[in-house]
Amino acid sequence: MTAGVEMAHIPYRGGAPMMTDLIGGQVQVAFDVLTGALSHIKSGDIRALAMAGATRYEGLPDVPTIGETMPLFVANSWCGIGVPRGTPPEIIVRLNREVDAGLKDPTVRAKLTALATTPMFFTPDEFGAYIGAEIEKWRKVVRAANIKVQ
Repeated sequence: MTAGVEMAHIPYRGGAPMMTDLIGGQVQVAFDVLTGALSHIKSGDIRALAMAGATRYEGLPDVPTIGETMPLFVANSWCGIGVPRGTPPEIIVRLNREVDAGLKDPTVRAKLTALATTPMFFTPDEFGAYIGAEIEKWRKVVRAANIKVQ
């Protein structure tokens, strides 16, 4: 939408079948998480045109971000850890501290980097705000594109 490019959406049941079709030439372009595409990029089976995240991936420093061409474009794939509503605040603070410590460990960082995963560090309140901003951003896209549940 941002670029004004019309593309046919082909729903796949996961990244592997999509990647098979991309490598085989049945589709010309695909958006995938880097963890699923990295080995194919490194082998030369596919070519990375751009990264959708806010920054370039250190393992592919010559691949620009989409935002370098279309400012403000960011589409991160992310995951986080949640707890049930009502969990005591001291448990949440400790869990956040311990997870952050683990993610900052050089051995863990090296393994995550090899998997094309870059940790983001948030306080619990910052993570809640991030989730809220992501929901609002994608809500606007769904509305503008008139996407309906099938």
